[in-house]
Amino acid sequence: MSIRVSWRYSLNLTGTIVKWLAVPLCFPLLVALYYSEPVAPFLVTMGVTVLFGWLLEQLDGDDRLGPREALLMVSLTWLFVGLLCAIPFVVAGRGTIAHPINAAFEAMSGITTTGATVLREFDIHSRSIMMWRQLTQWLGGLGILILATAILSQLSVGGARLMETETQYDSVDKLTPRIEDTARLIGKLYLGFTVATIAVLYGLYLGGLAPNMHLYNAVAHAFTSVSTAGFSTEPLSIEAFAPIVHWVLIVVMFLGSTSFVLIYFVLKGNIERLRNSEEFRFYLGTVLVFSGLIVSILLLKENPTGTGFPETFRQSVFNVVSIITTTGYANANFDLWSPFAKHLLFMCMFLGGMAGSTTCSIKSLRWLVVFKAFRRDLFTVIHPEAIRPIRLSGTTVDEDTIRDIYSYTLIAVVGVFFVTVLIVVNGARTGLYDIALGFSEFDALGAAASTFLNIGPAFGAAGPYGTYDVFSMSTKAAMVAIMWIGRIEIIPVLVLFTRSFWQS
Repeated sequence: MSIRVSWRYSLNLTGTIVKWLAVPLCFPLLVALYYSEPVAPFLVTMGVTVLFGWLLEQLDGDDRLGPREALLMVSLTWLFVGLLCAIPFVVAGRGTIAHPINAAFEAMSGITTTGATVLREFDIHSRSIMMWRQLTQWLGGLGILILATAILSQLSVGGARLMETETQYDSVDKLTPRIEDTARLIGKLYLGFTVATIAVLYGLYLGGLAPNMHLYNAVAHAFTSVSTAGFSTEPLSIEAFAPIVHWVLIVVMFLGSTSFVLIYFVLKGNIERLRNSEEFRFYLGTVLVFSGLIVSILLLKENPTGTGFPETFRQSVFNVVSIITTTGYANANFDLWSPFAKHLLFMCMFLGGMAGSTTCSIKSLRWLVVFKAFRRDLFTVIHPEAIRPIRLSGTTVDEDTIRDIYSYTLIAVVGVFFVTVLIVVNGARTGLYDIALGFSEFDALGAAASTFLNIGPAFGAAGPYGTYDVFSMSTKAAMVAIMWIGRIEIIPVLVLFTRSFWQS
């Protein structure tokens, strides 16, 4: 049978997108010039990016962008951009990220907004390299917003079409008449949100409330908080800053994980859509419930850190919001918390924020549909003749979408356990699970969930102040692919490996 996918046209479009990576590279280049740092890492990457994109553009094919071509383009774009983002780290040649596999890990973690890091030394890297590391996450957050609103919602990947119909929204299509205009509108919201965050953080510095939140750090952390990504320029992450910064970032992370479609309507003055959004209420409810549970556990029963109420409350809320929104910042070493509290944080890894945001993981909307469908299934066991459609804020969810969501959720959960086995088996082979390291199967499970669901920090050696450099090179190489697959909703990558995608 002949190939039914216009793969040459997909690669042609991918090349056009890849070429544009040279534009954001100008920002760290300017930072390097300002601080009199080497510019070669960025000039070399610009050259390679433009040349590689141009070569892909030379592939001529049928000008047909159907669902298959779109899936192929999305998957390859994310892969190529992630790998190209690693070039500055290798060319700079400093620290653990100078190794090609480590550089690919750090770059893929950035562009997928995962936030897992292999860095061991923060102070040996130039400010421009560290800013590029932050910028990759901002680009990844913007990319996933455009991907979700303009492409995946049209292909109904993993139930992504729900973003159009949930809570009585006008469809995403109706925000603007064309996909390009919709993407441009979302991009303006994202940029405006980033600028506002920079202004607030730098304002705290100017007001003497956050002594080390100077302009460089304000820009760096605005990039990775708005994108709910989690890289920090500080080894202690957000703990290095004043408590008021923690509270500001709680708000930023929460909003970054809120549907930008919903934010758009709220800014237009339509508060009623916020009140009617079942998904938003579910998302807010998970944050409040898990924060309350962990505060109660640490205060009333098991508080190994011995902190008082204000600090315990702030640490609990911050880390719950950070994990649920899949940001991955930390303002405390939660690896020292009680087993009960750590297991609750592990559960938070599977939640995620709202659809149509920068968040990762399974997302609140899917869980809401799963719970409603499960309750409906229990009802129909008793009343088999009953017809009981699933509704979200009065809008009926079609059965095909429910089936897609069931499938995606199952694949995501099973995928985490599959990756856990991979980490454990490979760790045993390479001697990772040495008693001196204290790396347990639970820590492996946390690392698997963190990379596959794009969370960032895990537990044990890969905890909030740890590093994924403890894993073998082969495991880290596998994690590069795992983060890539998880970020673009699993299905667009897995479907590429089926015969029917190419030939049926």
